[in-house]
Amino acid sequence: MRDIAHVARELARKTLQNTLPRRWEHSLGVGRRAEQLASILGKDAELLAASAYLHDIGYAPDLVDTGFHPIDGARYLRDVHGADELLCRLVAHHTCAEIEAGDRGLLDILQGEFPKQRPDLVEALTYCDMTTSPDGARVEVADRLAEIRERYGPGDLVTRTITKATPCILSAVHAVQGRMALADVRLDDTVKVVADPQPHRTIHRVSLRLVAAHPAHFA
Repeated sequence: MRDIAHVARELARKTLQNTLPRRWEHSLGVGRRAEQLASILGKDAELLAASAYLHDIGYAPDLVDTGFHPIDGARYLRDVHGADELLCRLVAHHTCAEIEAGDRGLLDILQGEFPKQRPDLVEALTYCDMTTSPDGARVEVADRLAEIRERYGPGDLVTRTITKATPCILSAVHAVQGRMALADVRLDDTVKVVADPQPHRTIHRVSLRLVAAHPAHFA
């Protein structure tokens, strides 16, 4: 069977690279960051990496439904690709998504369709997202938070909710950094984004069925 993280990376590329190239660069960086956590994630490493590549797929214009990318992305992965339930839940809950869902009036939908599971993996995905710049480079969490507030501006809902979510985000980042320190994990910043010589404009169906490979997640 093909490597699941590779399949996820290809789906993210084909969905985002042409229409939202900067979002693709960020997603690629987040995925690479997740792959570097393999030594502290064990059997969950591949699933975490897959969710990292796919975490922002809901921004793709063709996938917008509620307008809240964690839900839209998770629905697309579930309904179109039959993706693993835990992968969909990680995408739906990345980076303290409950807080923004509440502000958007979508919390019941988020919790009803994608109940939160494996908070340790949600923390790891949040760490990867919030230590990766919009261009895919590694950044400090404080700089990432400041960039988001500046990009959206003081009156935007995203700015308000990211401010509310800051304690949750910092807690997740610090928890993962603590695990990394104990395991002496060292990050490699040499990975660069390579443009696809044959970009695609259509949404592709790619198999992301992982249930049989990860039965313990549903115990």
